[in-house]
Amino acid sequence: MENAKSFLSSLLSAGGASGRGAPAAAVSSIYVYPIKSCRGISLSQAPVSPTGFRWDRQWLVVNSKGRAYTQRVEPKLALVEIEMPNGAFDEGWEPTVDSYMVIKAPGMDPLKVPLVAEYAVADEVSVWEWSGPAHDGGVGAADWFSSYLGKPSRLVRFWTASEIRPVDVKYAQGHKVLFADGYPFLVASQGSLNALNEVLHEPININRFRPNILVDGCNPYAEDLWKEIKINNLTFNGVKLCSRCKVPTINQENGIAGTEPTETMMKYRSDHVLRPACKQKGVVYFGQNMVWQDSLLRTMNGKLVKVGDPVYVVREYASCADVPA
Repeated sequence: MENAKSFLSSLLSAGGASGRGAPAAAVSSIYVYPIKSCRGISLSQAPVSPTGFRWDRQWLVVNSKGRAYTQRVEPKLALVEIEMPNGAFDEGWEPTVDSYMVIKAPGMDPLKVPLVAEYAVADEVSVWEWSGPAHDGGVGAADWFSSYLGKPSRLVRFWTASEIRPVDVKYAQGHKVLFADGYPFLVASQGSLNALNEVLHEPININRFRPNILVDGCNPYAEDLWKEIKINNLTFNGVKLCSRCKVPTINQENGIAGTEPTETMMKYRSDHVLRPACKQKGVVYFGQNMVWQDSLLRTMNGKLVKVGDPVYVVREYASCADVPA
């Protein structure tokens, strides 16, 4: 950890070797959540795709009617751990018939889900505004999640070959996601978390906010204003402040919900405080929803984001009142 911090410090102080001027921050952590609402995987690198990092929110747990389960109604999902095969996050890696995703949870035997398999189609799967068919994860996965949650459940996989789930066109046209709530990437900063922890009675971990990219070296909440950034020559657009739901109040170590950090954030991170002249929704904000701008180019080539990559801010919003939310 100390070596990583030293590397980030030297990188930020080194300035503009790329010709863009000094970086505003550096990537300090990368997270991917293969099953929506289950625990994330911390990575040193991850391949970028138009729908987010590879494998991110590709699977979903649903009820008997095909409706998505999330931690909002099933906080026990916070305790479900995911393991992907070695090499799964290398650029160009492809699974074989011997490649499995391994799922673990307290009191449960590990479940192996093949990454290459022929499964039946699950009709009428729905998450938020979207509904459509998906790949059914099989009887074994259904039994495992039904036992763990204590109610009929299934594991489904997004049908990337036939289905498209666009992001809200009010914020970003032409972009798409799999089972993520709304946008392919969520960027937050260590500085923002540190500032929040300074005013909380008990500090919390960044896993409460489930970012994809955590950066370090910038001022608290600087990411609020990032309209366009570059990481490893990849261009990301900040399209919407991330309004937070109940999930950050759920302790990711035990699955128990409380009132913090939302109660404290309402005092200084609410729309009433940050966007007083805008229509009030009674929400708090933490992090910036982003899309990969290059994914709309026909000549797009996938690349990696790595821990230690410098973050260059190309364009910024003038204030939080100017940022879409």
